[in-house]
Amino acid sequence: MKSLKDLKAQLLANPAVRQAYDAQAPEFELARELIAARTKAGLTQGDVAARMGTTQSVVARIESGRGTPSMRTVQRFASAVGARAVVRMEPLTAA
Repeated sequence: MKSLKDLKAQLLANPAVRQAYDAQAPEFELARELIAARTKAGLTQGDVAARMGTTQSVVARIESGRGTPSMRTVQRFASAVGARAVVRMEPLTAA
């Protein structure tokens, strides 16, 4: 049986798969930020959901990286974990 790391490497060797994977990088980066903020605050998804006035499954979906939540949702999430959402522009790095 292949490890997840080996399977990922095999799949990403395909240029079409690599392109699709790379296209989702911003969503995954946002998801990592949200999860890190919640974890740092010592909160569960259920805790954040209660503070946002929503359900745990909605918070799980926001943290999944499978879509881009609205800025308002990100602000509500940030407030629920005792943080402030900040947007900044960074120059693209040369490939």
